[in-house]
Amino acid sequence: MANEKLITPLLMKTDLFGGLDKANVGACASAFHEVRFAKGEALFARGETGNRLYLIAEGRVRLAVMTDEGRELSFRHATTGNLVGEIAALDGEPRSADAVALSDVLAYSLERNALTGLCAAHPAILTALVRFLCRRVRDTSDQLEAIALYPIERRLARFLLVALGNRTAEPGKRVPLDLGFSQSELAQLLGASRPKVNSALGWLEEMNAIKRTIDRVFCDPVKLAEIAQGDDA
Repeated sequence: MANEKLITPLLMKTDLFGGLDKANVGACASAFHEVRFAKGEALFARGETGNRLYLIAEGRVRLAVMTDEGRELSFRHATTGNLVGEIAALDGEPRSADAVALSDVLAYSLERNALTGLCAAHPAILTALVRFLCRRVRDTSDQLEAIALYPIERRLARFLLVALGNRTAEPGKRVPLDLGFSQSELAQLLGASRPKVNSALGWLEEMNAIKRTIDRVFCDPVKLAEIAQGDDA
C-alpha cells in the first residue's frame, strides 16, 4: 500500500481528485499501491485489458497509438501529478493506447475493483469522475481543432503555454522551460513534421517569443499568448 502522506498531495493536484474533500481524498489515497517502471518499459499496451489506472509521481510517460502504416503517433506525455489508463480502468475495455516510460518512473496504481468500490462508497468520487471525463472529451476536441485549423506556429505557442503552466516572467526576462523530449517527439504531439516544428521554433525566436539554447527554451509568456490567440501568426 502506498504511503498516504506522499500520495495525498499528488491526488489533490489532479483534475480528478483535486476537488474532493479531505475525507474522500484520504479514502482514495489508501487504495493506491506503489509501482516502478524502468526507462523504456511499458506500463500497458494497446489491446490489453484495462484493470488499473496510474498516478505518475516521478518521471515521464508517453501515450501513443500505432497507425495502420506502422507509424507511432504520440498524443500525450504524462508527468508528475498526471493520471494515465483511467478510461480502460473505468469501463474494463481493452487499452486504447500504448503507455511507455520515457524515463525511470515512480507511480501509484489503483485497481479497477478498488475504484468501483470507492465510487459505490463515496458518491462524490463518482461525480468527480464524470466531470473529469467530460473535461477529457473537451480537451480532445480542442486538440483536434488545433491540429485541423491552426497554423503550426500557433499550435506550438499554445503547447508551450500549457507546458509553462502558471509560471510568469519578470519584466524583460523569459521563463526557462525544459521540455524533456526531442523535436521529433514534439512534432508527433503537435501533429506535424519535425522540419515544420523546427521552422516554427525559428519563427517564434524571430518574434522574440522564445530563445533557444542546447537544452532549454526560454519563453516570453505574454508574447506566446499573443501568438496563440492569433495576433501575430
